[in-house]
Amino acid sequence: MVLLKPSAFSKSPKLPPPQQGGFSESLISDTVEATDAFVRQWVSPHIYDPSSTSCSLSSLFSAENRGEGRRFLDVLAKLQYAIQSAGLVNPDSAKLAQARDLMRTAMKYLEKEFYRVLKSNRRFLDSESITSCSFDEKVDADAIEDLKMIANCMISSGYEKDCVKIYKKLRRKIIVEALSHLGFEKLTSAQMQKLEWEILEKKIKGWVRLATVAFTTLFNGERILCDRIFSSSSSSSVSLAESTFVEITLQSALKLFVFPITVARCRKTAEKIFPTLDVYQTILHVVPKIDQIFSYDSTASVRSQAAESLEKLGVSVNAMMVEFQSSITKESSKWPIACGGVHQLTRYVMNFIVFLGDYSDSLTAIIKDKESLLPLPEDYYNSNSSSNEENPENAGSPMAARLAWLILVLLCKIDAKSRLYSDAALSYLFLANNLHYVLIKVRTSNLKVVLGDDWVANHEVKVTQYLEKYEKMAWGDISYNSFSLD
Repeated sequence: MVLLKPSAFSKSPKLPPPQQGGFSESLISDTVEATDAFVRQWVSPHIYDPSSTSCSLSSLFSAENRGEGRRFLDVLAKLQYAIQSAGLVNPDSAKLAQARDLMRTAMKYLEKEFYRVLKSNRRFLDSESITSCSFDEKVDADAIEDLKMIANCMISSGYEKDCVKIYKKLRRKIIVEALSHLGFEKLTSAQMQKLEWEILEKKIKGWVRLATVAFTTLFNGERILCDRIFSSSSSSSVSLAESTFVEITLQSALKLFVFPITVARCRKTAEKIFPTLDVYQTILHVVPKIDQIFSYDSTASVRSQAAESLEKLGVSVNAMMVEFQSSITKESSKWPIACGGVHQLTRYVMNFIVFLGDYSDSLTAIIKDKESLLPLPEDYYNSNSSSNEENPENAGSPMAARLAWLILVLLCKIDAKSRLYSDAALSYLFLANNLHYVLIKVRTSNLKVVLGDDWVANHEVKVTQYLEKYEKMAWGDISYNSFSLD
């Protein structure tokens, strides 16, 4: 029996290996061809030269071409998909290299378009427009949508740094220019401490306006814009919207707090209390906005600077109030006022306290320790008054007690000055006139809300008592003189 040897029957013919990545090669070839044709419609030939800074033949994201702009981004998304697919199968493909070159060309063009949209729509993308309804919402919405789509395309294609670099450079410049326009000065704490108080007081007025606009409008608008453009990006690690916003605004925001810290370090005199309260009140009012805008962990330093500024300014205001009280007790005039009229000390102190009452919100936050005051007489200040029930934020508050205490110090001083009169009747008239002046100031100001109706009623009774004693003694003198003449 003859055994057959292995031959052509048992051997399969050698076939050429299957073409690896045939589909991906076809896909990338077709995509490159379509993309290249589309790109050349819009991009100047000069942009294909890496050394060229020429821009496009026409803007894809202008109002008349916006539809083509969307199509351009769709074409690039398909090109990116083809690049990723081909890269997995045949990373050395010539077509893949061509596709990547084409993508670089397209991204260079998109960079220019991103910058153009940012710059040409600047008046619609300023912080005031973003945070208000007084602008052309259609233009604003279109510009933001264009920027968002371009950013997403560049980021998903691996050009995040290029996109963000352009955005940060332009927006940071806008923030700096806006602050400068609002009057921001790059003065160090040491430089400001050398300024005369009169000059610093003028700068306080400017800073109050600056800080209000910066935190309610400028930084708020920038946060909104960053969130709208970058919040949906596929960037990893820290949110791209967060990191971009932080790099644009953080240093500018922190520099704004150099000023209030410097104000808090000024010499503590009574006349400085109101400008200092203006700074405190401004920060107090914008703190909710600061907490909202700078809510990231990476911007905690802004929140802490605001808190530190409030703390230091509060300490300063407390020291100034102590100084003010001391100035009342040290007033040393020794002559009686003619005809039992209102003493100039009463006028000065009450005008001062009336102004303090206008800062009740700030003083409520500053004056928290009621125990540091000596106890007030029960019939002098009743914290359970009906008006305080209507205004529970003031009821029995340390702030209300502090203002009531200052008025008590004044009245004690006036009582001492009443003894300068040799005529007892005039001394009571003096007490009545001065207390009546105090009551007028309380009734016609925010002090009535702070001190309450019971305080007013109690002191009205005292005015009546003083007048009764004045009349009794004055008529007694008349009767005595008449009897003597007889």
